Amino acid sequence: AVVSTQSTGRMSSIGSGYDLSAGQFSPDGRVFQVEYAIKAVENSGSVIALRGKDGVVFGVEKIITSKLYENGSNRRVHSIDSHIGAAVAGLLSDARAVVNRARDEAADFRDTHQVPIPIKSLTERLGKYMHFFTVNSSLRPFGVSILIGTWDERNGSKLMEIDPSGTARGYYGCAVGKGKQNAKTEIEKLDLSNMSCKELVKEVAKVIYSVHDEVKDKHFELELSWIGKETGGTHQLVPEDIYNEAKTYAEEALNDSDDEDTDM
Repeated sequence: AVVSTQSTGRMSSIGSGYDLSAGQFSPDGRVFQVEYAIKAVENSGSVIALRGKDGVVFGVEKIITSKLYENGSNRRVHSIDSHIGAAVAGLLSDARAVVNRARDEAADFRDTHQVPIPIKSLTERLGKYMHFFTVNSSLRPFGVSILIGTWDERNGSKLMEIDPSGTARGYYGCAVGKGKQNAKTEIEKLDLSNMSCKELVKEVAKVIYSVHDEVKDKHFELELSWIGKETGGTHQLVPEDIYNEAKTYAEEALNDSDDEDTDM
């Protein structure tokens, strides 16, 4: 049977017939399974990481779908090793699998070389692992993006992102999830290289609150963690007093913004 060019183009544009496996390209060079995985990340709550002069701060907008939810469960911020922190956006079960793989890689490197794994080596290993799931027809890509950050006295702070395709990129500030575009706009206004972790905690909370969609997702839990000079190079959840201060700052900034809109 002869298939017209027009019908082939229509099929490739919507994925019909070319999205049955991750190992298949469409005629216009797209891998739809990977695009669907990226879409799963975009449907997740916003996740932000900022790299300052003395560390990295992670912030997560964890959407709450039930009144019976227990605070602190199903965290989206994780420690990969004592010197590396991470935040994840996308499918939670996929995220757990990726985080566990990252921890295995970090532990294997430490056992073999007797030193902590450098963030570059970790992102290369984890990126290869995630990429493998995009070229095998019997597997599917992970519906998750992971932000990875570290800090030490010698090399300073580093921030990386790995997306569902396995591509790793370095950033000074990064946002993924529902509020990605609006968050990036806010982040670009900041002088990140001259800001401390304590200042960045407030800004991360402020950005998370500003991009939260109260109409579609009424309730959310703010997660904040950091790694830097303040923590001695160890990834930790932000202390409760600093967390509450940042949350109050973000809420007041949001209320001020709402008041300005009302006056206009």
